[in-house]
Amino acid sequence: MEHWPTGRLLSTAARLVEHAWVEALEARGLTHAGMIALHFLDAGPLSQSELARLAKVENQTMSRTVDRLERSGFVERRADPADRRRQIVTRTPGGDEAWASIRTLESEVFPPLEDSDRMRAGLLEIIRRSAEDRWK
Repeated sequence: MEHWPTGRLLSTAARLVEHAWVEALEARGLTHAGMIALHFLDAGPLSQSELARLAKVENQTMSRTVDRLERSGFVERRADPADRRRQIVTRTPGGDEAWASIRTLESEVFPPLEDSDRMRAGLLEIIRRSAEDRWK
């Protein structure tokens, strides 16, 4: 592995981490998309379209995510009193518990690293440069 190209190392690390991440989330009744939605709802209620924009996904994708979270009792969706076409999503007490149970998930799933801040900065740089033309 020491001689693998960086892209292959990143891809392999991503797959291994993703498998561990998915298993840990599933054990808590969540998906990766659901975790992202609960994270954004930490700041308070948001519309579905605001959630989709923040998560950089289509509105339909966020709608399916919110449907799953609602069926699990993690969020409530209500019509906005100011605009009945707009849906406001709020975390429930069950959603607060689910969010609290995954806040430390990174430390449970990822192996400890000597310089995680440096690795994180490098990953952010790769993402920013790779995404410049995709996420405008």
